[in-house]
Amino acid sequence: MAAKKSTTPKAAPARPAPPAADQPAPAPKSATKATKAPAPKREKRPTAAQMKEHAQKLPYPAKQADMKLQPDSNLSGYLPAGKLKGKIALITGADSGIGRAVALAFAMEGADVAVLYNENDVDARETMRLVEAQKRRCLLLKLDVRDPEQCKQAVRRTTKELGGLNVLVNNAAFQMAQEKFEDIPEEQIRRTFDTNILGYIWMAQAAIPHLKKGDSIICTGSIVGLTGIPLLVDYACTKSAIHALVKSLAQYLGDKGIRVNCVVPGPVWTPNIPGTMPREEIEKFGHEVALKRPGQPEELAPAYVLLASQDGSFMTGSLVHVTGGKLSSDQ
Repeated sequence: MAAKKSTTPKAAPARPAPPAADQPAPAPKSATKATKAPAPKREKRPTAAQMKEHAQKLPYPAKQADMKLQPDSNLSGYLPAGKLKGKIALITGADSGIGRAVALAFAMEGADVAVLYNENDVDARETMRLVEAQKRRCLLLKLDVRDPEQCKQAVRRTTKELGGLNVLVNNAAFQMAQEKFEDIPEEQIRRTFDTNILGYIWMAQAAIPHLKKGDSIICTGSIVGLTGIPLLVDYACTKSAIHALVKSLAQYLGDKGIRVNCVVPGPVWTPNIPGTMPREEIEKFGHEVALKRPGQPEELAPAYVLLASQDGSFMTGSLVHVTGGKLSSDQ
């Protein structure tokens, strides 16, 4: 007699367990493998309220290597696109701070870079290391922009050793806070003007004969050149002069197709801050801007790339604000 067939229903095939709530669902096997997006950069930028724990005073000229809170200048989240391939740039004040970040960004975009600095060899060599890590050439120029002859020498060496010049970035700066305007010494006033405005003029005069249509000059201004600042009256005057220089040179060089623009930073965390500002200002640095924190050098660098590249081809005489929302002179 035949065995009676079981009437127990067959179990349905087991389904794969759903992914955990924090795990992405697996892609179908037939799906084309997507390019992996870069991991978002971890936010580590302190707010103005947190600056007290990072505050320190350093002797001038302060070295970036000596700062307890290192400025963000490595552009770890930057995605280059070859925007400056084949270009040659000369950047003043590029041993640290904004200048270092700009040098690295330019190298990532394909440019060879001449780094002009005045004193800090350790910082300058670190900038050189970062540029050369991008497989670009880096020329260190230990010179002083206050001397017109040294400015000419910087351009001569750049054009000779790197093969030309396409972008001049005037970024070198001197500042020193003073509580009382009446007490600013003559030596400080002259150094501030000689570095911040006359140095920019000497560098531009030396560079212009080597620039051609499509090349550019970029200057570093400051929001305090528009709003004023009681602690840095002489510095603010020079930054206002830089803005006027940019607008005037842009008109002068327009017929030649050479663009002249200015990046206008707000409060940015660089060696100048612990080296020149009172401790009470350092402890709340960045408090006056809408974002309630100081900017970092790498947040400025993309603006310089824009102005140096074809992306900024219809920009000249511009003041490009990167200020974190510093809109008034309110302290």
